[in-house]
Amino acid sequence: MHSLIIHMSGSTARRPNAEALLRALPDATLLEAVDGRDPSQVTGVTIRPGDAHRPAYPFPLTPGEVGCFLSHRRCWRRILAEGWEYALIVEDDLAIAPERLQAALALIENHVTPESYIRLPVKQREKPAQVLGESDGMALILPKVIGLQTVAQVVGRGAAGRLLRATEVIDRPVDTLLQMHWVTGQPVHSLTGSGARELTADLGGSTIQKKTRAGDKLAREIKRAAYRAQVALHPQRG
Repeated sequence: MHSLIIHMSGSTARRPNAEALLRALPDATLLEAVDGRDPSQVTGVTIRPGDAHRPAYPFPLTPGEVGCFLSHRRCWRRILAEGWEYALIVEDDLAIAPERLQAALALIENHVTPESYIRLPVKQREKPAQVLGESDGMALILPKVIGLQTVAQVVGRGAAGRLLRATEVIDRPVDTLLQMHWVTGQPVHSLTGSGARELTADLGGSTIQKKTRAGDKLAREIKRAAYRAQVALHPQRG
C-alpha cells in the first residue's frame, strides 16, 4: 500500500511528526499541502457560500478549510495519476502505534477495493449500520452517520475519481462534504478501534481553527446542531 502525508513544508512545528510518519507508514511520500491563503494555489474549483447542496452549510469557509479541501483533492488526483488501486492518506498530525497500524491495515486490506473510502477515525462516535469485519478489538463498519475529520483514510482509485467529480464546486469543509454520501455517491466506511490519535494540540493547534467571539459562540452551536440534525436524516444503510 502507498501512503500520502499531507504536510505544508513551512510548518516547522509539524515537520518532526511528518518525518516520523514517513518512517512508519508503508511506501510513504510527503505531499505538499495547499495554502488556502494563497490565491494562486486556490484553483480548479468554484467556491460557494454554503448553498451548493442541501442541507445548506451555515458557516463561511475559512482559508484553512479551503486549503485542507484542496489538499485532499490533490491526493485524490495523485492516486489517479499513479494508477494505484488505493492509498492511505493521512494528515501530518496523525499518531498511531506501529503494531495497531499494521493490524488496522491488515483488516482493511481484507476488504478494500478501488471503490472504497475507509476512515480511521480518531473519535469513536459512529454507530454501525453494518459490520463488515472484526479483528483484534477493531471493527470495519458502515456507519449510519459518517463522522467528521480526515486525519487518516484509505481511498480507492474509483472513489478518488468519484470524489473529484463531486467536488468541482465546494461550499463546506471536506469532512462535512464527505458526510453527504447522497451528494457524492460515495459510501464511507470506518475502522473503529485502530488507536489513531490527532496531535493537533501538541503540534501548536489546528491550521484551520477559527477564533470566535464569546457572544457568537451560542449562535454557532445552535446552527451547528440544526445542521447536524438535518445530516442525520440521511443515514447510510447496510
